Amino acid sequence: MTRRVLFQIHWFLGITAGFVLAIMGVTGSIMSFETEIMAALSRPLLAAELHPNAPRLAPDALIAQIAEQRSGARIQRLTLHSDHALPAEVRIQDGKSREDVLVDPATGILIGTEPGQGFFAFVRQLHRWLALPGNGNGIGRQITGIAALSLIFFALSGLYLRWPKHALDWRSWLVLDLRKTGRNLYRTLHAVIGGWVLVFYLISGFTGLWWSYGWYRDAATYVLTGQAAVEEKPGEGRDDQSAVRSVAVAWNGVRAATGVDFGTVTFTPPTDAKPVKFSVLPHGARYDRMTDDLSVDQVSGRIVKADRYADKPLGKTILGAMLPIHRGDFFGLAGRVAMMLASLTMPLFTVTGLLLYLGRRKRKRAGPSASTAAAGVADGTLLIAYATQTGSAERIARATAAMFTDTVARVMALGQVDGAVLAQARRALFVVSTYGEGEPPDIAQAFARRALVTPPSVPDLDYAVLALGDREYPDFCAFGHAVDHWLHAGGGRRLFDMIEMDGDDVDAQRHWQQQVAAIGGNGDVADWAPAAFERWRLVERRLLNPGSLGGPAFHLALEPVDGVLPTWAAGDIAEIAPRHDPARVTAFLDVTGLDGTAEVDGVALSDRLAGAILPDHAEVAAQDATQVAAGLRDLPHREYSIASVPSSGRLELLVRQVTRSDGLGLGSGWLTAIAPVGCEVQLRISANPGFHAPDSDAPMILIGNGTGLAGLRAHLHARADRGQSGAWLLFGERSAAVDDFHRVEIDALARGGTLDRVDRAFSRDATSGQYVQHLVTEAADDIGDWVDRGASILVCGSLAGMAPAVDAALRTALGDATVETLVEAGRYRRDIY
Repeated sequence: MTRRVLFQIHWFLGITAGFVLAIMGVTGSIMSFETEIMAALSRPLLAAELHPNAPRLAPDALIAQIAEQRSGARIQRLTLHSDHALPAEVRIQDGKSREDVLVDPATGILIGTEPGQGFFAFVRQLHRWLALPGNGNGIGRQITGIAALSLIFFALSGLYLRWPKHALDWRSWLVLDLRKTGRNLYRTLHAVIGGWVLVFYLISGFTGLWWSYGWYRDAATYVLTGQAAVEEKPGEGRDDQSAVRSVAVAWNGVRAATGVDFGTVTFTPPTDAKPVKFSVLPHGARYDRMTDDLSVDQVSGRIVKADRYADKPLGKTILGAMLPIHRGDFFGLAGRVAMMLASLTMPLFTVTGLLLYLGRRKRKRAGPSASTAAAGVADGTLLIAYATQTGSAERIARATAAMFTDTVARVMALGQVDGAVLAQARRALFVVSTYGEGEPPDIAQAFARRALVTPPSVPDLDYAVLALGDREYPDFCAFGHAVDHWLHAGGGRRLFDMIEMDGDDVDAQRHWQQQVAAIGGNGDVADWAPAAFERWRLVERRLLNPGSLGGPAFHLALEPVDGVLPTWAAGDIAEIAPRHDPARVTAFLDVTGLDGTAEVDGVALSDRLAGAILPDHAEVAAQDATQVAAGLRDLPHREYSIASVPSSGRLELLVRQVTRSDGLGLGSGWLTAIAPVGCEVQLRISANPGFHAPDSDAPMILIGNGTGLAGLRAHLHARADRGQSGAWLLFGERSAAVDDFHRVEIDALARGGTLDRVDRAFSRDATSGQYVQHLVTEAADDIGDWVDRGASILVCGSLAGMAPAVDAALRTALGDATVETLVEAGRYRRDIY
């Protein structure tokens, strides 16, 4: 509920205050380098009017010259520079008009206003109050104030709404995937760039409120200084220019205190006997308010009060630097550039937010069916292409083809698709998986490198994409997005927007079925669903690495409750339905006040909650057990490589216990700590043809690390059952003393002839200090010889580090062309996670 409310407010303010913020952002960025731009525009004027080598007038003489040229006007402020190449600057008040004028300090002649002053004055009015009537006292100031409040809300609510599952993964926060298209691209731009500029927007918003609301200034003053704000009253008698007193003595006092190279001094010519206030800005100051403020007696030239910047407490420093903080120059040139770039991105959020809003409106109007134009494309050749790693995409592709009873559907792997195949098709459906860190499946990698570089020429093609992926990876469905973008860039027309599917998301599968039915498929087929979980019993749990520097790794064994052991092939996957820790369910029931013993359809509510995603407490506050149970969704399953073959009489796994910030990992925690030995576990076996052994007796090179040994172990036992030799294992872990998993068993396989060679690497041992990819590099010549003899390469283990490093080492050893040939021939297969 909280997310929905915040989201509604977020988009509502986005399509209202967002336009105002876009204007404020652009104008703010324009003013970021106003001083430098004005100085550059003034150079020709100054070169013609200034006398930098002539002696300069004393301040009294300079003031007199200015007063003579502007009779009756009041000098509000005079700025002098120790640099002879710079003009003096004077602010002149004449009635209600105010003007900043450049002055030749050698002659006192008014040079004129800086070029561009009028333009920047208008930009400033636009930024502060949208240049609306009433200026700072009109409605414009209230509008920009509301916009500043909205900016703060956007930053904080946006942070909450996009909080990723793995908050410590920097890629999920900062990496921008420009391969996406349409709404997915708009959403990525909106979220990722929003993360980049979040801090800058909070600074802009909180400082921008300073000029919008008096109550905010009072509160900020009190928070920063511990004192109430004091409103300064204008001095009396200063409208009479003839009453200006001599500043000569006071000026000499300032010069004595600052030296000849004083930087910049600004003061108001005195009209009474009070000390004269001088603001001294030294050379090299980061911003224009790093001043030492000196009060000097007019008679003696003595400094009666010195408020030096270096001595100010932090609160007063911030209070006096509100504008520099707002502009970013408080943090130096880098801060100013960063704030300017952040300001320039404000229109991006307005545009992408509006496009996302219009897209949602369009989908609501269109409903779940495909467009009318798409519904009439029943004629022509239908192509269904798939890119799969574990077989899921192929299964869905073939089920999709079966929906077209009146049309011949041509089903093929994506790697077989080329320009000629696309030219023959009028409609095409693509079911593509994303593997690892946004990569295509292994069998489609050559296609990705060959085809995705250049968009195809498909102006007559109507297509749709179902993208399979895992939301726990930052680049969710990245390859599906790449295929969609590739086809669209080549002129293809989308039958309907790309559908993303996370794991076995039944809703996404049903949506795909509905859309396929809308373009001519048979809508009467039953909903697709994965196989049902079966009852297994956990019969063994053994810690493999006591005392390891890494996470605890366990050998687990399970047997079917009914005693009938199913069959599977080496390389297949066990899908586990995890359950919550009972203590977590009890805590949930205590907070919500629900009765865990209440039965719904014969199942206790506590038992139902143990296998479900626990809802927010507020969502179930007014519900009974039946209502709560009806709204529950099953926990997502977890996949593990099977480490045994059916001949062993049981299904075995190698599972490393994962610890997260909120406790143990969902699947590994259930299997390694929560489920007692002897309890029932819901499990189903999923075929993984992408990691099956090639259909031959050829040699096999097995490479893996950590619990990746599981899938390799199954292949070794399968070869042992068949009496085959010719296997080579390259295995890596941390320490030989405690992390050499199943060493006795592997050595026995070597003695029995199944393994011809075993190479081990232990990264934390001084005697080794290597990773498994280093073994590949060292044995490059031998690996080449094995491949020449027909060996296949199977890699199993972690995606983080190992898999890409091993792939790079293999490509260095064998060459890209050889590796691609192995992939296409099914002789290089990977099971990585």
